[in-house]
Amino acid sequence: MMKRFALAAAIVLGLSTPSFAGDISVENVWARASAGMARAGAAFLTIKNTGEADKLVSAKANISKKVELHTHIHDNGVMKMRQVESVAVNNGMTMLQPGGDHIMFMGLNEGLKEGTSFPLTLVFEKAGEINVEVMVKAAGAMGASNGNMKHNMKKMQ
Repeated sequence: MMKRFALAAAIVLGLSTPSFAGDISVENVWARASAGMARAGAAFLTIKNTGEADKLVSAKANISKKVELHTHIHDNGVMKMRQVESVAVNNGMTMLQPGGDHIMFMGLNEGLKEGTSFPLTLVFEKAGEINVEVMVKAAGAMGASNGNMKHNMKKMQ
């Protein structure tokens, strides 16, 4: 019984600990649970950079056929999602969040279930690869901001 408790505690602590590569750290990594037979999903996270500017150039996960970097743009009053080649990670904090930049999973192998997690590898131009664990939250989740962050906020100091 004590071994199970120790293992569970180690897993929880590991999932809440930021992942680092040089001056880059990643925390608050999450995705929304899929609704119904959804074939797509998205991950959101916070990147902290205490060094020189970098770029998030791709992401890898085995939960879907394709993994892409996306953003939302306003086009004649309509929000549209578009793939982007990279996300700038300047000195400070970069947030990938609902309504802004995010990591898109297309062709999910199975729905994302609340309370589960999956591995994700973030690929930075300079910092290289950082492996993180994505926690799946309720379908209506807005993340750490609870919906109070401004759309597409990139840098906070």
